[in-house]
Formats: sequence, structure tokens, C-alpha cells
Amino acid sequence: VVIDPFLDRTKMVNNSISTVSKNLLEGALIVVFVLVLFLGNFRAGFLVASVIPLSMLFAVIMMNLFGVSGNLMSLGALDFGLIVDGAVIIVEAVMHRLTHSKHFSKVNRLSQADMDVEVKQSAGRMMNSAVFGQIIILIVYLPIFSLEGIEGKMFKPMAQTVAFALLGAFILSLTYIPMMSALFLSKKISHKRNFSDRMMGRLERIYQHTLDKVLHFPKTVIALVLSLFAFAVIILTQLGGEFIPSLPEGDFAVETRVLPGSNLNTSMNAVSTGARILREKFPEVIEVVGKTGSSEIPTDPMPIDASDMMVILKDKSEWTSAKTYPELEAKMSKALEDVPGVTFGFQYPVQMRFNELISGARQDVVCKIFGEDLDTLALYANKVGGVVNTVKGSSGLYVEAVTGMPQIVIQYNRAAIAQYGLNISDINKVVNTAFAGQSSGTVYEGEKRFDLVVRLSGDQRKDLQDVQNLLIPTAQGMQIPLNNVAKVEVIEGPNQIQREDAQRRIIVGFNVRGRDVQSMVKELQQKVEQQIKLPPGYYITYGGAFENLVAARQRLSIAVPVSLLLIFLMLYFAFRSVKHGLLIYSAIPLSAIGGIIALALRGMPFSISAGVGFIALFGVAVLNGIVLVAEFNRLKKEGMDDLRRIVIQGTKIRLRPVLMTAFVASLGFLPMALSTGEGAEVQRPLATVVIGGLLIATFLTLFVLPILYMMFEKGISFKRKKPIAATVVILLMFFSFQKTNAQIFPANPEDWVCSENLH
Repeated sequence: VVIDPFLDRTKMVNNSISTVSKNLLEGALIVVFVLVLFLGNFRAGFLVASVIPLSMLFAVIMMNLFGVSGNLMSLGALDFGLIVDGAVIIVEAVMHRLTHSKHFSKVNRLSQADMDVEVKQSAGRMMNSAVFGQIIILIVYLPIFSLEGIEGKMFKPMAQTVAFALLGAFILSLTYIPMMSALFLSKKISHKRNFSDRMMGRLERIYQHTLDKVLHFPKTVIALVLSLFAFAVIILTQLGGEFIPSLPEGDFAVETRVLPGSNLNTSMNAVSTGARILREKFPEVIEVVGKTGSSEIPTDPMPIDASDMMVILKDKSEWTSAKTYPELEAKMSKALEDVPGVTFGFQYPVQMRFNELISGARQDVVCKIFGEDLDTLALYANKVGGVVNTVKGSSGLYVEAVTGMPQIVIQYNRAAIAQYGLNISDINKVVNTAFAGQSSGTVYEGEKRFDLVVRLSGDQRKDLQDVQNLLIPTAQGMQIPLNNVAKVEVIEGPNQIQREDAQRRIIVGFNVRGRDVQSMVKELQQKVEQQIKLPPGYYITYGGAFENLVAARQRLSIAVPVSLLLIFLMLYFAFRSVKHGLLIYSAIPLSAIGGIIALALRGMPFSISAGVGFIALFGVAVLNGIVLVAEFNRLKKEGMDDLRRIVIQGTKIRLRPVLMTAFVASLGFLPMALSTGEGAEVQRPLATVVIGGLLIATFLTLFVLPILYMMFEKGISFKRKKPIAATVVILLMFFSFQKTNAQIFPANPEDWVCSENLH
């Protein structure tokens, strides 16, 4: 006996892990390059980069302690740019003091004692920003721990791994980085400008010139940003949504259905015919394996008329008929249309079982119609199926057959039975013996014992006429055909009766192709409401992937505002000021603009993966605001009174760390955003949101935050002015998110005070 596994998931797992590893390695190299480029010092760059392997080592140890396995989901959100943010702030502060301070203008080399003092002062000055920044990034991942069910099992490991890595980086920023800065950084002070200094000098001149002009038109800039935010919110309402992007698994699972009541041979012939067509027409197919009906252990109930075909494919690089999985699926579906009386539905093997686990059906979206009468349920299920076919993007329609099972029904004529001197029990016994069989004795073969069953031969049990012509013995010794005393006919009876929540229900399922789940279900709901009027006591629910999406969004709509409130509390504790906390908070809507626009430009719907990206984005965006406001406050504390001079001088000093933070965090995700390997579909929305959000948020923050700082410091009352534009934007944002179940920004008005007082 040889066991030959035909469906091997290790191939998909290994490919996914390979994709993640490749993305992490490329991301780390990009981060190191950006660090060296901006710092202009190999030692400083590699010192910051050394946090990456050390924090990963810490994360791996913690994963082992907490039993978190390394997989596509747990490693999929790691961004080394986020991990090194705290180290970037501290090392850059040390480098800036050594190279730009007038105190060292005539000094060529420092002693170790002097170096220790300078590192302590520089690191101490920026420790508040670095520590609170890391804590805030940790806090924004807390909502993911509130997810439950399927989405919780998928995304909690991701949040755990990121939290472990950030915690390790946090500890290293407090201890390792200051110590190594004092020991490892060069004590020789160079007054010669390097490439990094020249690059930053050019960027500073361009930025300072632009900022000087922008500060003359604060209200215009704020109005433009508000308009851009309103535009982004409108785009968000049009994005649509899905639970998680579909993950190609390398093989196809084809659900095969013949007419209800068909025998085993019919099902086997349908599978054999379909398999032969696929093997002959598509060289990409290695083998096709079919399974019909249930296994001996009834954990996977399937009727005889249902079969599964597993289509095992070659590596994608060897394909000739198509370039993508959807294209190959469409061509295979077209080829199988030639098989009469059989329906074929294409999915991925794990996804099919995943859907079945969630909703009891194998399709992506499931419409469940609840009611009492089976015929009425079947009628409205067919009507809903007709509506589904009119919705663009639906494929593999499946209407559950609750009726249509052919049954032979015998209705006895009691008057005729009495006339022949018969009784119903005797006739039932004859019919049962003839067609089902009756034990009439026992046969022994050694120690084995078998029942001797008597019934008609197979050629006398084929059709309706055999039942009608069955001879029934009478008391007079005569034999009469059964149809003399009974009406024998074929009718359609119940095929199966499914119940859920103690109610009968029928399923209409379909797969989604080339479109997001949310917009498709929304269109279907509208059409069903317009075209189908259900009788009293009957109603429709929508489940499957759509159900998961709604559940996850509802939970995040509560958890995310809570985490944003925690961020605000952290900002308050960091600056001891509500005003400055709200000022930094303005980075969150600015970052959301970029994330939403990036999703729209890449044609991606909102998914839970994208939601996790927004969560990460908010933390990093706030970090830049902390750095700038802390510098503004330091200059003000040192005696600088002119607000315009404070913001110009402060942004000039902190431009390098702000740009470094943004670029290392965003470009660290670049390999994930551009990856085409297996498993990249899940990472792509997350990376897209972070890259787009950070780049646009950084650009806007560098201009909007100085303007807001000047306005806030001039003593603008928080309740004196309430511009109509800001109020309209806030209301539009709140109601649009309530409508789409996609609230990813705080709907609490106090979280948006800074937006209400921009003029």
C-alpha cells in the first residue's frame, strides 16, 4: 500500500513564508540605506540598524514563550522602519549636537568623558519624544486584540508579534542605543560637509523658502487641507470593502453538483468527464482528484449528488494558457460548460473549507432565506438566484436544493383492498421485501455469520413500472398487480431540510470575482428589496465573508476610537497640555488622507488588512508631531518669543529626523507593497496605506503643524469660532462611516477640536 498525498499545503506555506522573509530582508536593507543616507555616517546608520536584529531576536523569544508561530499573518505587519523610530530620534539628536553645535566649532576630538556627557544630554532631551512615540505606536495596536472569532485568530498573532518587536526596540532605545552611541560613534568631530549634509541643506533651503510663503496664507492652507480631507472621506465611502484579500493557494477546488437524487454513477461520470476535459485542454494541470459523497466518519456531510474536484496545478512560471489565477479559472469554467446537467464552482481549497466553517456554505457570500414552508423557500431562493445573476461580479451561483428529490409514492385504495380481502400491513410487507429486502435466515461460513436477504433481482427494480406491476398474493390464492389496489406515481419530495437558530432555511451562495464584497452585497440588497417581496415570517440574512467584514468593522469602530483616546491621553501626559495634545492629534486625519488616496489609486477596497495599516499609520504620524512640537516648546523655553521664528528654526532643526522617521517607516513597507509572491495579497493593502499615508502626512504636517502651532499659541479660543467648512467635514465623516460600517477615525467631537478651530 502506497499513500500518495494529492493536496500538499506545505508548498503554499513555504512559498508564503518565503515571500514574507524576502520582504523583511529587502525592507531591512532599504531601512539601512535610508539611515546611512540621511545620517551621512556609516557608524550611526549601522548603530540604528543594529536595533533590527536585536528587536527581532527579542520578538522571536517572546513568540516562543507565548506560543505564537511564525507565519504569513504573524510576520506580515513587521516594519523595521517602525522598530527603529525611537533609535533614529536619539542617534540623530546626538549627531546633530556633535556636528552643528557652536560649542564644538573649534574642537576636533572629544574625550570619552565628554562624549558620555554629550550623549546623556542629547539623549535625555529627546528621550521623552522617543519613549512616548514608541508607547503610542504600541497603544495603537491594542484594538486588534479586541477582535474575536475568525478575524481574531487571524490578526491577533500579527499584533502580538509587532508589539513584541516594538517592546524590544523600546527597551533598546532606553538602554542600548545611548550606551552604544557613547562608545561606538566617532569622537572625532568633522567640520567638513558630507553628501548627507549637502542633501539636507538643499532640502532645508527649499522647505524653508516654501514654509515662509505658506505662513503668509494660513487660512488658505487650512481650507485646502480640509477640502482634501473631505475629498478623501468621499473616496472612502466609494472604496467598497472586503474581509481579507483572496489568497491564491496554487491549486483549485471545484465544487461539482449534479441533479438532486442522481445516483453515484452519475456523480462519478460527471467528475470523470470534467477531470478529462481539464487534463486535455490545460497543460497547467498536473492531476485531478475527485471525491463524491461523505466519508465514513460523518464530519463532512455531503450528498451523493455533490463532489469535490481538486485540480493540482504546476508552478505559475510554467503556465501557458493564462497568466493569473482568475484568468485560468475563467477559461476552465468556460471549458466545463460543455458538460450537461452539471454545475461547477471554482475556489481555492483552504478558502472553500474556510467559508464552509464560517457560514455552512462554500461560497464567498451566502444569502440565507428563513421561513417555514419548503416550497416557498425554494421559490424565493430561485428568485434571489435570478437577482444574483444580474449583479456584476457574481460567479459560481449555488441555490441549495431543498426539494426536487424524486420519490415513488404509493397511495392505497382502501375500497379495492377490502374487495380483495387484503390489509395494508400485508401489502407493505410484500413491497418492503421486494425492493428493500427481508432477512429470511442465516448463512454460516466457518465462524462468520451472514443474514440471508431476499428481494427482487436488479433488473426487476429499475423503474416505476416495476413497482406498479409488483404481484401481491391474495387470500384466494390469486396474484394481482399493485396498481389494482393502489395509485403508484413519482413526485418531487424534500431533498434536505436545513435548520439554523431553530428555523428552516435555504441558502443562495455565490463567489465574488473582480469586485469587492461590500459594494456587491450592497447592490444585491438594494435589488432584492426592490424586486422581491417576501411573505410575512420570511426574511433574508447575508453571511460568509461579508458577515466577517461587518463583525470586524463593528468591533474596530469601538476599539479604534478608544485607542485614539489613549493616544490623546499619552500626548497630554507627555506635554501636560490639552492644546499641544490636540495640535499633534491633527496628524491623524492628515495621515488618513494619504492612506485613503493610496488605496484608491491602487484600486484596492477597504479590508481588515488595510484597517491594520491605518492603525499602524496613526501611531507613526503622531510621532512626527511629537518631535516637532517638542522642539518648538524647547526653543520657546530657551527664550525665543517670535512664533514665526520658532516654527522656522524648529522645523529646520528637526527636518532630518522627521524625514528619516517617515522614509524608514514607509519605505520599509515598500517591498510588501510591490511584492507579487504568494501571500503578498494580504500584506499589500497594509503596506499601501502606511506608505501613502506617511508620505502625504509628513508633507502636510511640515506645513500645517507650524501654522496650527502659531494659531494655538496666539491664544485662539477653542469655542470662539466654529467654521462651517470644518463642521460639515466632521459631520460628513461621521455619517459616512456609520453608513459603511467602516469607522476608522474617532467620531467623538472632542477628538476633532483642532479641526474646528483652524480659522
